Amino acid sequence: MAIQETVNHYIGFKPKQGEIDHLKAEGNWNNDWDASMELIKRYNEKLALDKDLPRKAELIEVFSDFYFGGDPDGDVNNWKGFICNERLLVSNNFFNKLSSKGFLYGFLSGAERPSAKFVLEERLKLKNPALIAMGESPEKPNPNGLLALIRMLTKQNSLLETRMIAYLGDTVADILTVKNAQKILPKQKLLSLGVAPPHLHEEDQSMARKTYEKELHNAGADKVLYSTEELVEYLESIY
Repeated sequence: MAIQETVNHYIGFKPKQGEIDHLKAEGNWNNDWDASMELIKRYNEKLALDKDLPRKAELIEVFSDFYFGGDPDGDVNNWKGFICNERLLVSNNFFNKLSSKGFLYGFLSGAERPSAKFVLEERLKLKNPALIAMGESPEKPNPNGLLALIRMLTKQNSLLETRMIAYLGDTVADILTVKNAQKILPKQKLLSLGVAPPHLHEEDQSMARKTYEKELHNAGADKVLYSTEELVEYLESIY
């Protein structure tokens, strides 16, 4: 929604969710600021609007107004933006199940650290979860963030080649991140898992979801789950 409103702010045209999905399926637009800028650029050219592109710093401020609705580094109780109404895909119990089965978990997020911490700590009530956020590693599909997260979880510089490391994401960039990490670590057992984003699970989006899931498969996903909730059962079945 923040992408849609940001694009609309600059060109008076709100892209459909399917158009955003199509852009992200290219695998290079995991950063929502960059995705917004690219859509503005493409629509500017497609519609012959002849408008100057905004400065990135200005676009980030506009985006943040929609998404946070307040100072990203300020008191979360003062936020009024879209982030306050994001639907959680899992509950705290999901992570309790992972831990009870002996699985370590962490997060490689394309969101800013304040945004990620708000969802993980304030809403999901996780205590100091392992997190690599936007700006703390190169953008996906560069694998450095994933490798840093793995080392953060294992607390060592050498990876555990005897154990499978699974990464679940909902974009082509997520899938390619794992594939790129595998090139660097050919002996490490890496599993790339995909899941369609929540808006494609609406009843009238079944065909769009199947198309999106096919794109995840085509990008190299080892397995596409129907929902994030399936992850615990799936991991148990393969370990």
